[in-house]
Amino acid sequence: MSPLPFLTPRRRSRLAGIALNVAGKTLWMLLVLWGITLISFWVIHLAPGSPTDLETTLNPLAGEAARQRLEALYGLDRPLYVQYWDWLTRLLHFDFGNSMSADARPVLTKILERLPLTVGMNVTALVLTLLIAIPVGILSASRQNSLLDRTVTVLVFLGFAMPSFWLALLLMMFFGIDLQWLPISGLTSMDYASLSPWGKFCDLARHLALPILVYTVGGLAGMSRYMRACMLEVLRQDYILTARAKGLSPGAIIWRHALPNALLPVITLLGLSVPGLIGGSVIIESIFALPGLGQLFYTAVMARDYTMIMGNLVLGAVLTLAGNVLADVCYGLADPRIRSAREKN
Repeated sequence: MSPLPFLTPRRRSRLAGIALNVAGKTLWMLLVLWGITLISFWVIHLAPGSPTDLETTLNPLAGEAARQRLEALYGLDRPLYVQYWDWLTRLLHFDFGNSMSADARPVLTKILERLPLTVGMNVTALVLTLLIAIPVGILSASRQNSLLDRTVTVLVFLGFAMPSFWLALLLMMFFGIDLQWLPISGLTSMDYASLSPWGKFCDLARHLALPILVYTVGGLAGMSRYMRACMLEVLRQDYILTARAKGLSPGAIIWRHALPNALLPVITLLGLSVPGLIGGSVIIESIFALPGLGQLFYTAVMARDYTMIMGNLVLGAVLTLAGNVLADVCYGLADPRIRSAREKN
């Protein structure tokens, strides 16, 4: 007797197919991740400079012997393939090594310290962008060439044309210097430790309001235009004309029939934007003096901190692959036809 009698042969076959599909995708993701680390490790060593430059070149008392001792300490005197193999072996044990900076702290510890701030800001800005951009795109597409559509188009293009650093400086000058409503740098105030829990939350919110606003405005322009274009394309399809001929209300046509299909390209764009949670934070975190992951990555690049750079690149690669998986899941949630096709396979 089968240990799972409620599983029919058809269900067992379907579960086996799903397991095989998941195993194949997992193996492919691991191969892609390995290729990314191999290329990245080789490329960063091609850049001029070395982690020992800051400790020897700028120190008149440090000679060639000191440089050689530092290179032996960091393992830079060995062939490149040996260095990569040692780093990959440590990575398999979730050990990213120690930073080559002066503090020599573990890379993973430094990343985990700054990861919540960067991810929290970007996720909040992404949610706000979607909550605003999707309705704006739908409204513009449903009223194409109207005064509202043209006004939104002009405002969106202005937002798209503004560089993020320039917008950040304008907001700092207006809200921070002229009105003095919001702080313009740092993460907390000097009296943060003495505040109540609610006071600490409000203090953090005031410090992060401007950076999140800059993130939101930067993503809102492109996302709303993309949503409008996708909705216009769907509204021209024959099945939408058929739904209108049957007498369905405009709201039912847009929200029940057009929106699920229009969301699929937006979901693809959303999956591709996940790696930007780290890479797009360098400029904003530097302007607002926020101790985030983007600033950490920039500092590591300037100092040629190879282990820290590789740690950030691995994290970015994992986020890229996670974005693809997230997009696949959201495809099924947005379109029942995709779910049905996966179940049949």
